[in-house]
Amino acid sequence: MYKHIHEMLQQMVVPPKHGGAVFFKTGAGQYAEHDQFMGIKVPVLRQIAKQFSTLSIIDIEELLRSRYNEERLLALFILVDQYKKAKGSLKEDLFQFYISNLKYVNNWNLVDSSAHLILGVHVFDQQASQDVLIQFAGSDVMWERRIAMVATWWFIRKGSLDLTPQIATLLLNDTHDLIHKAVGWMLREMGEKDVGYLTQFLDQHAAQMPRTMLRYSIEKLSEGQRKTYMTAK
Repeated sequence: MYKHIHEMLQQMVVPPKHGGAVFFKTGAGQYAEHDQFMGIKVPVLRQIAKQFSTLSIIDIEELLRSRYNEERLLALFILVDQYKKAKGSLKEDLFQFYISNLKYVNNWNLVDSSAHLILGVHVFDQQASQDVLIQFAGSDVMWERRIAMVATWWFIRKGSLDLTPQIATLLLNDTHDLIHKAVGWMLREMGEKDVGYLTQFLDQHAAQMPRTMLRYSIEKLSEGQRKTYMTAK
């Protein structure tokens, strides 16, 4: 089945206009140095995922272990859909499969398409402890730290806003730009639900937040508020 899907995807390749995966840092020493891209647009992958919505877990695993980013993303689209529809022990099995294969969830688009929709949902529904997010937030693997932060997006969507600042606080001193962006993004999302949660966090931490993190977090605030927090640096 993998060969069939791979051949199908090859027919969907669009030649790059700007010399490759422009949204990913694939240069030597950069976070996506070893990632490979076929050149397939995300909406196309989402449509293909619908065609293979009942794909077996064995075939999903083969896709997820592909060297091609788009095939891993396709695997995650299918997995997220199957997890959403699953009940009981099957839901737990799919969650455990995701956790066991996190080393293949190794680019920001892969994290951001799955962390909140599998890990976030599972923890929110109390099928897993919040401790797993705290554990990932302390991981040496940058992608696992981003997974911890983005997983709280599901809590934000559901109006549960206490976990996001907790994980954000654990990541305040992180040195990676992709973590700064993820933390700032989730804080901004939190602020859109309840700006008081955001300003409370900023009042306490703005001075120590990396500039990118701070800038992302305050994007939706008033001009005056943005100036106040930026000058706190």
